[in-house]
Order: sequence, then structure tokens, then C-alpha cells
Amino acid sequence: MIKVENLNKSYKLKNGEVVEALKNINLDVKEGEILGIIGMSGSGKTSLLRILRGVEPFNSGKITLDNIKVANDSNQYYFNKLRKVTAIHLQRSFGLWPETALDNVIRKLYGAKYGDEASTDFDFAVDQFGDEAREILKVVGLEDKAEHFAPVLSGGEKQRLIMARQLAKKPKVLLLDEPATMACPRTKQAILDSIKRINKDLGVTVILVSHLPEIHNYLADRVILLEDGKIKEEGPAKMITKDFSADIEPAIEMDPTVDDETIVKANNIEKKYFLLKGGNVLEIENISLEIKKRDILTILGPSGAGKSILLKLLAGLDYPESGEVFYRLNPEEINNEETKNSDDVKDNNESIWVDLDEPGIKRMIARRKIGFMYQEFALLHHSTIRDQLATKLGFKNQSVVDEARKKAKELKLGDELLDALYQLTDLPENEAKSRLEQIGLLPDILDELFPKFPEKAVKEEIIPIFDALDLSLDILNRKSYELSGGQKVRAMLALVLSSKPETLLLDEPFGDLDPITLRTVANSIKKINKEFETTIIMVSHNINFIKELSKRTIFMDEGKSKDDGDPVKIADDFVNFCKADYLMD
Repeated sequence: MIKVENLNKSYKLKNGEVVEALKNINLDVKEGEILGIIGMSGSGKTSLLRILRGVEPFNSGKITLDNIKVANDSNQYYFNKLRKVTAIHLQRSFGLWPETALDNVIRKLYGAKYGDEASTDFDFAVDQFGDEAREILKVVGLEDKAEHFAPVLSGGEKQRLIMARQLAKKPKVLLLDEPATMACPRTKQAILDSIKRINKDLGVTVILVSHLPEIHNYLADRVILLEDGKIKEEGPAKMITKDFSADIEPAIEMDPTVDDETIVKANNIEKKYFLLKGGNVLEIENISLEIKKRDILTILGPSGAGKSILLKLLAGLDYPESGEVFYRLNPEEINNEETKNSDDVKDNNESIWVDLDEPGIKRMIARRKIGFMYQEFALLHHSTIRDQLATKLGFKNQSVVDEARKKAKELKLGDELLDALYQLTDLPENEAKSRLEQIGLLPDILDELFPKFPEKAVKEEIIPIFDALDLSLDILNRKSYELSGGQKVRAMLALVLSSKPETLLLDEPFGDLDPITLRTVANSIKKINKEFETTIIMVSHNINFIKELSKRTIFMDEGKSKDDGDPVKIADDFVNFCKADYLMD
């Protein structure tokens, strides 16, 4: 059905360097086959998938799909023909309409037939495509989310909705780039079973890129291993995935130390989320917990359980409707006498507890000690890593609060507004700009209050972090698009860690890493926890990662804390809870 002959693809970087992404690829795919592609980040997997989709030019070679033939010098007509018979789901792709899940699928069905989903006549489209859209949502396990708006779906639910929109095109070939990476085992099982049904019942040929051996072992008829842009070997799934996993570096021993001192407290926090359609979406109910210094705590649970919401509440990026989240400060950290007062909540050691719902300078001091990494993290496309580090160090350096307060007084800004502006430095750039626009301020105000760290001093400041993350200093002058997937994740970690935060919160940022790179990151986090005594709170679905890295695990479901304790036991219980057959082999 598909034949790839002598395919070559290279990219030219802005510095003039040429990177060969694919080298002399020769490949046959049978009709109705599920072909797996595995390889490390940067091995060329996504480039090959995009070329097969018809959206990426290539330097030489030829692609044949049934009676469609495309060469590197073919005109756009033939590339368009390739696109008509294929559908693709790219990793970390969350391009959805800000409408219900049902409307998103109806739009795609309408667009597939009439050519423009943006101009959908919904009264007509619902009548014509509503039943079919609901059936597609059922295939991906989202029938109960049909009236829920896409922006408030969990990461795993968004992935399934993307899959549903691709099925609406009725493709001959479905190209999947890490389609279930960010999903919990229960959701992942549903997606994998959906892929099997699509392949078997509809006869759709599937080409699946995944770095997870267990997914290929469960799904693929055959697997090819890409290494440095070349096909290194191909064969049965279990043989190839075993060879691929042979190069994983050994796990370093984790320091089991957890200090007796509590640094974060959550007391009876509750939070409700509503939709204009669908009523109550999620309710965080009466969660209380204490987090000790140097702990590594994982929050585990199915998609939609409230894990990311709890993490944002613990980070002070959202606020509970009732209850409190406190961070501990030592008296010497509050060096400005007018910031101290007799109403401070103190313990027997005279530590001061800062309520993250109370605006002011003490909350700024607490925020300076917090690092947060989002599930949908993104490095700035146009800036070098050095420039981004300079910005982050400017936001989080030791003297930032005092210097910002002096500048705020010159600008006649009060402490509460200064604190509110400081919160924006922990948000993604687009969200921060949007909030500034809502209150009539320009983004320049953040640069004025929190100027960049001197770029010449960045290298010296960051060396210990780069050493712990096994990152070369050579990437400092490179831009994000010049880095491999693994380098991007570790560079983002370096940004968050650059100020050596006391508490690091990670919202499933490692879900799409290959296991070789993931082990490097896991070892790096162990070093950070030990060498910098960093307390880590993270959300993850990766069972092996949780078992290897966690000192304590909380299991959440439907907004409630169901279990709290040993990571291995809770992780094993969770696999059984999810009925994750793909993990049982």
C-alpha cells in the first residue's frame, strides 16, 4: 500500500548548519497493517510521519501510496492528494475549537465533506452530522463529555478529542505521533483499544510513532527502529523494543532522606469548576496534606481526577474557594521590617506561614522560592536559551523582591498590585500578556519591575544546574527549534531550576520523552533533590517513572484523595484500577 524509496530529508539551521533528519529511508507498509516506529527524541520519527502526511518537503526519494506518487520535486497537487487520504495526530497538538467536544467533531465532519469547517452552519451540521459525531466520540470514550467545552478537558481527554477529529476525515492511513502519551493508563488503554478497532473494523492502515515499548508490544504488527535518521533494524515488536531499551543508562540510587520539617501545608481545600453546559465538571473536596522538605511527592490518578488543579492550588496559581495553602518562610527571609507584623502565623520554631490566598510582599517572597513546569510547556521560539535564562533569573533572583518594591514605589504601585504582577511571571507568556491587557497594562511593566539577569553572568550561575541535568553549555546560544525533544525538556527544567527553588512543581512535562531520555531526566531529578535539597511535587502517569522516583504518592479520583503512602503499592493498585492490559504483558 505504501512504499518509501531512498528518502532523504535535511534541515538548514539559521547558523548555516545542515542537520540530516532522515537518511536513505526504504520502507514498505502493507494495507491494514499497524506499523510501529520507535527511536529516541531527534531520531527522525516525526519528520518521517509529516512527510508521509504530505505536509513536509523532502530532499530526494519517492513515496507511493496506492496510485498516488510523490517525489521531492512533485508539484503541490500531488502533495494535496496525499493529504486527502491520510490523517495525522502530532504529539502535544491541542488545536481545538473553544466549543464543546461534540461541536469540535461536527466541525471536522462538516469540513471533510464541504471543505471549510470554520464556516459551519451549525443548525444544518448538527442535523446532518450529530449522530455520527456522537458515535465517533463513543469510539474514543468521550461520549459522556460530548457537551463539555474543549478548553476545560484534561490533557488526556483533549488527546482523545484530537483523535476523534482525525477519525472524522475517514482516512485510508492514520498517522499517529505519540497519540496517548499524556493520558493516564485507563485513558491510554481506551485509546489503544480504539486504534485496534479502527484498524480491524474499518480497515484503516495505521503508522504509529511511540517511544513506549509497551504500546508497540500491545499494538504493532511490526516495528522499525530509527536511529540518527536511519532505519537501524525492523522486525517483531518485542524483539525491536528490547533492542531499543538495551541502551538505557542505569538508574542512580535515590537519596531516601525526607526531613521532618513541613514546608507546605494544605488545609481542607475545596474548589468547584462549572461549565455553561454540563453543570459541575469537577469538585476538589476537602483535601488536607503536609509536604516535608526534600520529599518527592507524586499525585497519581486517572485523567480528569483533578491532579493538575490540585497542583495549581498548591503553587498559588489558582485559589481554593475554602481552605488555605500555606508556605513556610524563615524570619530571616523577611528582611524588611515593615513587612513583618504581629499577625503572622508562626509555629514553635518561629517560622512564618504565608497564606497563598493573601496578597502582599510575604506572598512574593514565598513565590520566589517556587518553581512550576506546565504540562504543555513551551520554550520561546525566537529567544536563545541564554536569553530565556536571563529573564527567568531576573524574575527569581535573591534580591528581586526588594528591588521590585523600590521600583514599584517610584511608579506609585502598591504592594498588592506588585504581588499580582509578580504572579504573572509564573504563567505562560501568552496568558501573562492576556491578563495584563485585561487590566490595561503593557507587557513592558514586567521588564521594568523585574529586569533581566546580566547575560554575561548567566553561564556561571547555571553551571551546577546544567551539570545535574547532563546538559552541555553549548546550547546556551541556541534557540529552542535547534534542540532535540530531550534537550528541550531539560532546558525547560533548567529554566525552572535556575533560581534553585525550594519547591519544584511538575505537571506531567515528561510524558512524551523516550525511555532513554526519561531515565536521564529521572537521574537528574534525583541529583537535584539530593544536591539542592529541593522538594518536588509532581503529577505523572508513567508507572515505572513513579516507582523509580517517588518517595510518597497520593492517589486521586473524582477530586478526592483516596490513598496516600507507598509509591510502589499505590502505582500497582492504580494499574489494576485502570484495567490497563497493555501494562500487564
